[in-house]
Amino acid sequence: MIEIKSNRLNLLFLRISKAFPTLKLKLKQAGIDDRPEVFIKKTFLSAFYMTTGLVVSLFLVLAKFEVIKAVAFLIIPVIFVVMFFYMIRLPDLKISRKGRDISKEIVFAGRFIIIELESGVPLYNTMINVSKNFEVVGKYFKEITDKVDLGTSMEDALNEAVEFVPSDDLRKLLWQIINSIRTGSDVAGSLYSVMEQITKDQITEVNKYGKKLNPLAMFYMIIAVILPSLGMTMMIILSSFINFELSLTILLVLAGFLGFVQFMFISMVKFSRPAIEF
Repeated sequence: MIEIKSNRLNLLFLRISKAFPTLKLKLKQAGIDDRPEVFIKKTFLSAFYMTTGLVVSLFLVLAKFEVIKAVAFLIIPVIFVVMFFYMIRLPDLKISRKGRDISKEIVFAGRFIIIELESGVPLYNTMINVSKNFEVVGKYFKEITDKVDLGTSMEDALNEAVEFVPSDDLRKLLWQIINSIRTGSDVAGSLYSVMEQITKDQITEVNKYGKKLNPLAMFYMIIAVILPSLGMTMMIILSSFINFELSLTILLVLAGFLGFVQFMFISMVKFSRPAIEF
């Protein structure tokens, strides 16, 4: 009986995984070795445990309020669905982080490849040197050289890498190498245009980031500095007129809210900062 239920659940997870056709590619790009149905199962269980813990905590906090407890019970499915779809985006988060890490090295790695090739170093040896000198980008070149060592042709190894790299910039660089191998043209010469385009794109991102900082700074001054100071002053004055007592609990809640706003602002600035190093 237990085995039958397990098979049914596995079939259910398999069907759910088919609703996410790009999940297999995303798992590969994110470096997650699980099959789509296994990842769905883990996500389902994690969402279930988190929902259970959150609901139990909510019931303990609201133990004296029967109506609120009833409402909390009704929103359990909503909480579970939100948790599930939030956690299923884990591959996207890892892909984004890997892409940002690659962007920090791609310009230096590309220039390194051009210098090596112009110095007369063969393409295979150049890739080995890249894998030794660059921590993030080097991992992908090491995978390529490892496949070549196992008997895969250089072009096939590059094609496989292009499919699964989590960065458009690195994908452009690898595509240019593939095209140069196919046409027999100079690899170093063809990489110049790609690296110039990548550099221009990064400069454009830096300029856009600089323009974003001004409204963000204005938002921070209004929400996190001006409104709290003036708001607290007005609340103290009004409380003396309407006999409203500002208890320690209210002040702590307001302080926590202000801390949350500042944390969100810092996270927003950090997330919008382009992953570029010069």
